[in-house]
Amino acid sequence: MKSENVSESQLRNCDYEIKEQDRYLPIANVARVMKLALPQQAKLSKESKECVQECVSEFISFITSQAIDRCTLEKRKTLNGEDILWAMFTLGFEHYAETLKIYLAKYREFEQMEAERRQSSRKRRPRAGQLYDSESDSEVMSTENFEFEDSPEEPYVNFEGFNFVNSA
Repeated sequence: MKSENVSESQLRNCDYEIKEQDRYLPIANVARVMKLALPQQAKLSKESKECVQECVSEFISFITSQAIDRCTLEKRKTLNGEDILWAMFTLGFEHYAETLKIYLAKYREFEQMEAERRQSSRKRRPRAGQLYDSESDSEVMSTENFEFEDSPEEPYVNFEGFNFVNSA
């Protein structure tokens, strides 16, 4: 595959050596995600965790390599979310890219809300000697609060509102 050759040449051009353990996601994180997809009483063998760890890490490297190629062609040094989405579409992972696009939009919306909340809380900070009104403080949100709703009536999401570069 062309992408594997590009990846290998990129590794050869690095000024530092990449350790084998640095190529993989932490196995504890991989195992945690695997357990979420299985019944609670299910067990995972060490071999299954290592196999999925290697596959997931290779998948990430494959997608990232394609996205880096795009950045290189466009003479950019910063990889962004749109580059990853473009790479996923280009490589035929449309289904995953659509889900990631939804998550990325929700994440950016959350980040914007957090920035606005921080900005407004700076304006409300009490001066020395002034009492703090804790009731006016808004509830802190986390990214764990985001859930995707599956509706049997509408299993697909309309993506017309997204500005996305077509892989032409």
